[in-house]
Amino acid sequence: MPRFSVIVPAYKVQAYLSECLESVLGQSYPDLELVAVDDCSPDACGALIDEFAARDARVNPVHLPRDAGPAGARDAGLAHATGDYLLFLDGADTLTPDALRAVADRLKETSEPDVLVYGHARTYRSGETVRDPLAQQQLTEEGPAPFRLDDRPGLLTVPTVVWNKAYRREFVEREGFAFPSGHHGHTPWTYPVLMSADSIATLDRVCVHSRGRGRDGVLDTGGAGRFDVFEQYDGVFAYLDARPELAHWRPVLFRRMADHLSAVSVGPGRPARGSRAEFLRKSRAHYRRYRTAGAKVRLRVRLRHALVRFGAHRVHRLLCLASSLNKRALKLCSRLFRRSRGAALRLHYRVQRRLPLRADRAVFSSHRGRGHGCNPGALESAFRSLAPHIRTSWIARPEHHHTIPAATRRVRPGSAAYWTALARSKYLVNNVDFGRDLVKRPGQIMIQTQHGTPLKRMGLDLLDRPAAARDTDFAELLRSVDQWDYCLSANRHSTLVWERVFPAAYTTLEYGSPRNDVFQQATSADVSRIRESLGIPEGTVAVLYAPTYRDYRRTQRHTLDLERVLRQLGPSFVVLTRAHHSYDAPLTQASGGRLIDVTDHPSVESLCLASDALVTDYSSLMFDYANLDRPIVVHADDWEAYEAARGTYFDLRAFPPGAVARSEDELVDIFASGHWRGSRSTQLRAAFRERFCPYDDGRAAERVVRRVVLGEGETPVVPRADRHPVPSAAAARPGSPLATVPRPGGPVSVPVTEYL
Repeated sequence: MPRFSVIVPAYKVQAYLSECLESVLGQSYPDLELVAVDDCSPDACGALIDEFAARDARVNPVHLPRDAGPAGARDAGLAHATGDYLLFLDGADTLTPDALRAVADRLKETSEPDVLVYGHARTYRSGETVRDPLAQQQLTEEGPAPFRLDDRPGLLTVPTVVWNKAYRREFVEREGFAFPSGHHGHTPWTYPVLMSADSIATLDRVCVHSRGRGRDGVLDTGGAGRFDVFEQYDGVFAYLDARPELAHWRPVLFRRMADHLSAVSVGPGRPARGSRAEFLRKSRAHYRRYRTAGAKVRLRVRLRHALVRFGAHRVHRLLCLASSLNKRALKLCSRLFRRSRGAALRLHYRVQRRLPLRADRAVFSSHRGRGHGCNPGALESAFRSLAPHIRTSWIARPEHHHTIPAATRRVRPGSAAYWTALARSKYLVNNVDFGRDLVKRPGQIMIQTQHGTPLKRMGLDLLDRPAAARDTDFAELLRSVDQWDYCLSANRHSTLVWERVFPAAYTTLEYGSPRNDVFQQATSADVSRIRESLGIPEGTVAVLYAPTYRDYRRTQRHTLDLERVLRQLGPSFVVLTRAHHSYDAPLTQASGGRLIDVTDHPSVESLCLASDALVTDYSSLMFDYANLDRPIVVHADDWEAYEAARGTYFDLRAFPPGAVARSEDELVDIFASGHWRGSRSTQLRAAFRERFCPYDDGRAAERVVRRVVLGEGETPVVPRADRHPVPSAAAARPGSPLATVPRPGGPVSVPVTEYL
């Protein structure tokens, strides 16, 4: 008997079915059966199911003699299921990687509940994936588990879809649950299941990606099928009437019904114009039939309920029209306000540019409004330390203001203060640009810090790389470059690239990367403090996994089964996962335990200090991490595709900073065999560091400030023999093969950095 039976009804989803079935069979938790139901589909669904059954004995193909609809197909799947727990998945949807393992672990933690509710996300045609906010709010609620619905009635607000839950099969069979036909068949299944369950648990993890292409109402366009919602609620209330012990749920379900009917009547896919009056009349009849004393309704939804209660379809039509006109008026007012505000700010900027420059002002920004960090962040700190007479400001969006030091003025992009700072400050410091509206004044000094040593092609080298260049305005790029006075460079390689791909009359300061100064200044106490704050168990090896983004993909690429990698490596390893800042999503939904998501951590430098090794692909982080003299492993499984789309300045496989893996199995073997920290890896890292880290001695920011602001001569570089980067936690343990020379010193402040 398998642990899970995953039931997949299929009808006219041949384009998506293979991906759906593969997402189930490819789960890291293999103890499952896949009951694939061909609902007499006129396309190739049946043939695809048979092909999968021929390849994998876990597939149980079921072919129905006629189209039974979603309910009939699911019931047929139930009849063939033998697993301990039942999961449903529409034929166009997918399970996320490692979803079943997470479900299995949660079931074990919560003593085998009758129902486990887990998270889901909608996947749109654009490729965008958005987690359902109502479900997320309920699933993140803390409390004892398992529980009954009386303890967490808010679960009834979670979308009533059948495929966001795992059901104990004995419970389903004991209660005799079956699927009623119709477009709203989820409703009379979900409510009775939740109300009858003796034990419920939740899992705060996205386990299903739904395309919303099922036949039970998700993409219904407003036909007669919308009317079956009344029959479905008849079934729900009949279920309550037959079970007096559940009578206390009647007011709650009445409110849910009124909300549902209101949403159907005005929302997307609402009944066709000619049938709306009939729909509202039926809504009124159901409202009166099932109205329950004690059904409290919030003030802001009473109007919607009143429309259902009175079936006022003419009033409803007028309100819809008024609402439409009101929205148009609001949009017009909003547009006029934005234009007026924009004109006022442009006038303000023009006036400010006529006022004298302030020689004691400097304004900084990083990655177009992100937090305090990267090279501009290190320079801002150096300005305050070495040139205290200069008042500094940092441009950042409000959500990043918490990263800005208290002594630094916070400036919101696009505000009047923003334009004043750009017009009046003598020093302008950025690692990208300030935008096309900036007018650089005589006497202003612009410092372009860059944000990493370039492996991938940049600037004018993207002219023949349309996938990478996308909408780049190269004329505007050159206009921006002409405004630079200084360009920072970490090494000779960077200097040669920057001066060719960003040609202008600026002065290159080949001084090292200011953001790497912290690696020479931090102490072992800093490392211990950061590891403790991240929840890294003492005595474990922490591996930072930080891949870069792909120009040839619109969505984030998941090439490693991180949970499998951890199982292979054993309990002594922990993986810190950090997605590239271009993606607004983590690399894994299974954060916790030995797999820790650090995507939202404000400081990459802190993560580097906390880790014992780095695994990356083509991220510029490797050039910075080399300064720590800690092991680096390159995972280059798509080098050819990356090189074809973006282009690179050298073959990383021929001159790597450590061992190179071309597949997940090779990566596991590199760690399991010890090659990641072997003598060959040490030699490769030393050569890499010699070429790309000649000036990173902890004083790069100081050199810039003394040259540009204080007008002093060149500050000598500390010889490599006298540099002692802080050892990793693993290296600091007695007898560790990673041991390096420890260094004394006080705690340091670590800035925020994003990498190429």
